[in-house]
Amino acid sequence: MSLHLKGQRIVLASGNQGKLQELQQLLEPLGAELIPQTELGISDADETGLTFIENAILKARHASAISGLAALADDSGLAVDALGGAPGIYSARYAAADVGPAWANMTRQTRDAANNHKLLHALQDVTEAERSAAFHCVLVYIRHADDPVPIVCHGQWQGRILTAAHGEGGFGYDPLFYVEQTQCSSAQLLPAQKNELSHRGQALRMLVQQLTG
Repeated sequence: MSLHLKGQRIVLASGNQGKLQELQQLLEPLGAELIPQTELGISDADETGLTFIENAILKARHASAISGLAALADDSGLAVDALGGAPGIYSARYAAADVGPAWANMTRQTRDAANNHKLLHALQDVTEAERSAAFHCVLVYIRHADDPVPIVCHGQWQGRILTAAHGEGGFGYDPLFYVEQTQCSSAQLLPAQKNELSHRGQALRMLVQQLTG
């Protein structure tokens, strides 16, 4: 599928500023305008799927149906081997049940801190050799809400979980995710380095290749 994206407005089915910045940087060369759904007054879709792919498709169709625009959705998360793949599709709300009703009013940064704290606690008795993990990102692009052939791309980034947070950059679990290639946490990488290595960068490069190939 080859599409002309220069000047095209695409709704991003997310209000996550970290994801928006990373995707904007990677899409900028194509000339597409990425608009977060929050700017269009679109609420989050109900993520009722059991996989990253199912939830990404749900989010893309929801944003496209309301906006009337082509949509790009990202569903991503961290899978820790010692935890049987958790937090997985629940990565963004891993600590929600522990926090309770206050979760709804917490900032993104405060939620990230709560999620990271829960992850460290869950792994407190796990040795360094057993702390392997992977970030997964599924990107879905649809031309319209009823698009019968959504483009689906999956990126995976291997690493391991540190015993304490390192670095101020990135978002989510980045301060705990150790990258073997660079000998530092994901939060210590420059944005360009992270885009080159990350699950999201991998998935978007696959998507761009499919859209323009």
